[in-house]
Amino acid sequence: MEPVIIVLVILVVLVFIALIKTIQVIPQASASIVERFGRYTRTLNAGLNIVVPFIDTIRNRIDLREQVVPFPPQPVITQDNLVVNIDTVIYYQVTDARAATYEVASYIQAIEQLTVTTLRNIIGGMDLERTLTSREEINAALRGVLDEATGKWGIRVNRVELKAIEPPTSIQDSMEKQMRADRDKRAAILTAEGTRQAAILTAEGEKQSQILRAEGEAKAAALRAEGEAQAVRTVFEAIHAGDPDQKLLSYQYLQMLPKIAEGDANKLWIVPSEIGDALKGLSGAMGNFGPLGGGSGGGGASVPNQNNGPSAERREKPQID
Repeated sequence: MEPVIIVLVILVVLVFIALIKTIQVIPQASASIVERFGRYTRTLNAGLNIVVPFIDTIRNRIDLREQVVPFPPQPVITQDNLVVNIDTVIYYQVTDARAATYEVASYIQAIEQLTVTTLRNIIGGMDLERTLTSREEINAALRGVLDEATGKWGIRVNRVELKAIEPPTSIQDSMEKQMRADRDKRAAILTAEGTRQAAILTAEGEKQSQILRAEGEAKAAALRAEGEAQAVRTVFEAIHAGDPDQKLLSYQYLQMLPKIAEGDANKLWIVPSEIGDALKGLSGAMGNFGPLGGGSGGGGASVPNQNNGPSAERREKPQID
């Protein structure tokens, strides 16, 4: 019985292995190539698939998602004989698993070498300045060449990006000096323009200020002159309306004499000749008020005799020791 049991165990194991090889589960976004006796038979898509065990062989499994492959820096010579190092990044996707398996031995290596040769052809027709400022143009040219070449490999190149363009160190130093000089030049121009604009605005402000100040002074002078004229007219009208006589004027003049004589420095003052007439008028006015100013009595005020001498007398102020 033991040999029978051994045979049954072997059969069960073989059946189990056959079932495992028969049922193939392919993940999403993947594909597998099936060969029968070394020849391509079909492509297994995502899901549950049945193959013939021990006859069909799964060669490889290919990822159908978009892949990102960075390539190391590659030295490239520009049109003006300068060596620059360029880093590239390729975004590609396998669209045909059969072509990617049988049309090229290693599509990653093939894409890398094709990228390097295409870069050298494109950059070789550009100078350094154009190379540094034409990334979009280089990317578009690379993508067109790679997409055309990799189409028969079952690969679609979606994007090509230049990650870095590094010129020689000496060129970088020269470029930095040139950029610094340009920045200094622009800064100097902007500073000069700002100073000029500030000077213009300051001059305009001073001019406007002087104009406004002159207009204000002119209006103030006109208002002062108008006020003084109005005051003179008012005083004149008041005097004219009051109709003062000679007696009132004489009295007012005598009231002002003490104020004229005030001050220690006033040692000399001028008495006009008309003072006699004023005193005569005032004496006549006072004589009409009773005994203090009797008309011909000796108690009346005596007025100095006025002659036809000079129009004014010079009198010295008495000194007080």
